[in-house]
This record gives sequence, structure tokens and C-alpha cells, in this order.
Amino acid sequence: MSTFGTSKSVALYERAKHVMPAGNTRHTVFRTPHQIYAERGEGCRIIDIDGNSRIDAVGNFTSLIHGYGSEAIKAAAREQLEKGFSFGMATPGEVRLSEILVERLPSVEHVRYCNSGTEAVMNAVKVARAFTGRAKIAKCEGAYHGAYDVVETSQEARPENWGDVDAPNPVPTAAGTPQGVLDDVVIIPFNNVELGEKILGAKGNDLAGVLIDVMPNRAGLVPATPEFLEMLRRVTKEIGALLIFDEVITFRLGYSGAQGRYGINPDVTALGKIIGGGFPIGAVAGRKDVMAVYDPSNGAPKVQHGGTFSANPMSMIAGIAAMEALTSEAFAHLEALGDRFETKITALFEELVTEAQVTGMASLRRIHLNKAELSDFRSTVLAGADGAKKVAALARLLFDEGVIIAANGLVCFSTPMTFGDIDEIIAAFARALPKLSEV
Repeated sequence: MSTFGTSKSVALYERAKHVMPAGNTRHTVFRTPHQIYAERGEGCRIIDIDGNSRIDAVGNFTSLIHGYGSEAIKAAAREQLEKGFSFGMATPGEVRLSEILVERLPSVEHVRYCNSGTEAVMNAVKVARAFTGRAKIAKCEGAYHGAYDVVETSQEARPENWGDVDAPNPVPTAAGTPQGVLDDVVIIPFNNVELGEKILGAKGNDLAGVLIDVMPNRAGLVPATPEFLEMLRRVTKEIGALLIFDEVITFRLGYSGAQGRYGINPDVTALGKIIGGGFPIGAVAGRKDVMAVYDPSNGAPKVQHGGTFSANPMSMIAGIAAMEALTSEAFAHLEALGDRFETKITALFEELVTEAQVTGMASLRRIHLNKAELSDFRSTVLAGADGAKKVAALARLLFDEGVIIAANGLVCFSTPMTFGDIDEIIAAFARALPKLSEV
């Protein structure tokens, strides 16, 4: 039971239930028996409306890489706020942020903005279809790519409906998904070079693109093997499909994102989260010839795209400040935080004789309360629903101990964090883990 006071949150939740389904508008932050409402952030901490402070070790689901205290981001946002927060015109900020992204990503020559990671992936799919003249998209089973109906296919597949591993079924996530949507999605097993190549080869003439998150969180946060990515790069070139990297989350893995760590250049990259400095943002980026499907200078473009708040100056200016602060030194600090966390939490697991392990890399890690060999989505699911329920229970216990992680065990780190903050997080785990047997 939490020792934190929650009277103001309880009262506000009673109001919320009258105007929102279950008093909630984001399933990812839904809590029982009531919501807890944030009031402000300081550094790597959130203070709720009842005055309780917690370490934020999920960073609004990986988007707040600088936490809540960046003076550079706040100053840039204040200055832009005085000038205007949206215009029906282009602004200088979109040019500068694009220059930064092009400089950091060798695969990128042109950039186009939207307002979320979901929109970025949606636009990447449209680009691939327009460029190739084909309709089908391939994606890895269990990978989350946002709320677009095409790419959410099979993100919640289960043994009773996912089919054989050498011919995975496209499984709908949202009720009412049309069969026509599923017919345009080809599912491949993550990290399986032989089966992946076989499936892609058989569908090659129909495929517009292959969409990949190299370390899919909801599929276990297991990194892709270099051999799997090299196969995808080779096969997409052979069949004339585009290789699409979803780096909405993984761009925080290094100065040049996940593609920089692996040395793989995709044709199209979807971006979001950290590139907006805490403001809503998405971007689709890629080679100049591919991105030319948006070019209206010689008549109607192949892909129409506007968006009232796309490239809005608040997101552009905050994004510039955020990216400029993400130096090589900042990434080294983030990686050191992640390594310290993994070392200490692994030692704690061993001390408490807990069946547990950590996946991920750099500033992204995920807790699993099992010791199964995890290589892909199916191995993660088959490791047991009981373990997933225990992780969710652990997340609730940690919340009551003053640390916020995701319900699936995702932990991420931000630049204002110190080794002392990591030790405080570990101490909260040490208090919470023994309580799991009581849940």
C-alpha cells in the first residue's frame, strides 16, 4: 500500500470519469483504483498534484531524454512562445532541425515533419508505396509501430492465432480491422534470418517496404542480430522494396541512432520522441529520390501531405535545443547510466534469488521476471504470462516506492540523471521485489 497522499488525485479522477472513458485518455498511463495526476517535473522527477515526488525512469515513454530541467530547451521554448507558437507558413526552425538530422544520419538527405511517431511510420509506409508502386508491407511479429492499422498488425498475436513460425498469420489488434488491411501485411519472425529471407523472397514482387524496429520494446527489447539486419538490407535491394527503420524510440541509442550502431543505411527512417525536445513531433526522412514523392514543385506530388501543426515552431525550436545538447559526451553518460543499472539490478536479482533478466542496450533496458532465452516476440510471450503479470505488479510496487517504470518493465534514462539516481532506483527495487510474493 502506498504511503503517498492522493486525495487531490482521487477527487480529480471522480471528475474525469464523467467526461472520459474510465476517466482516462491514454491506456499506457491508466492506473487503478484511480489516476495519479502530474503537476510539474524537475530534473528526472515528477511531482504530482498531491506533492509526491517520484523518479521518472520511463521519460514519457522514452521521449524526454533531457528530463524536465533543460534550461536550453526551456529558454528556446519561451523565446519562441513570445514570437508565436504556430503559423500557416514555413519557419526557419524546420530548416535547422533538418540540417541536424541530415548531419547525424548518413542515410538521410531530406526530412518531412508530422506530429507523432505513429504519423511518421504512417507516412513512411505511404512513401514506400508511392515510390515502388506496390501495396504490401512486411513487418516483424510483435513489433509496435504506433496506432496505424496496417503496422499494428500482429503486435498482440498469441499462440492461439499466430500460426506457424514459417508462415505467421497477420493478426488484427483493433476490433473491426478490415480483412483488406490484413491482406496487405506480411509478417516475418524477428531475428530469424532463414525464415525471414524465405518469406520475403516469396512475396518480393508485391512488397513496397520492410518495416523494422531493431530493438522492439513490446517484443521483448531484444536487439536485432547484425546478420538479420544485413539480410533485410540485402533482400530489400534484391526485390526492389524499401528498407524502413522505425527509429522513433531507438534514435536515442547513439549519436546516429540504431542505424549508426549497426552500420546499416535504410532507405527511409521514421523519427519522433526525442527530436522534439518534449513537444509533439514526428518525421519521415530518407534518400532524396525516395522523398521526392512529396515534391510539389513540378505538379501534383505522388503523396499529399500537410498537417495544421506539422513542423510547428515550438517543436522545431525545442527539438534543435534538445539535439544540440545530445553530444557524444551526453550519449556516453546515458550509456554509463544504463550499464550501471544493469550491473546493479543483475546483482540484486542474484542476491534475492529472483528469476529475472535484463534486455536492451544503452539508455533503454527492460526487466523480465524469467530466465528464458529471449530472441524474438514468440520466445518472450512463451516465457509466460505469469511473468508479465509479475512485472506489471512490480511496476505498481515501484510507483509506491517512488520510481516510475513502464508496466512491461521498460526502464530508460535521461541526461539529468546521476549515478546516485541509479542507486536510488536500485534501492526502490530492493524494497519492492520482496513484496511481489504478497501481490
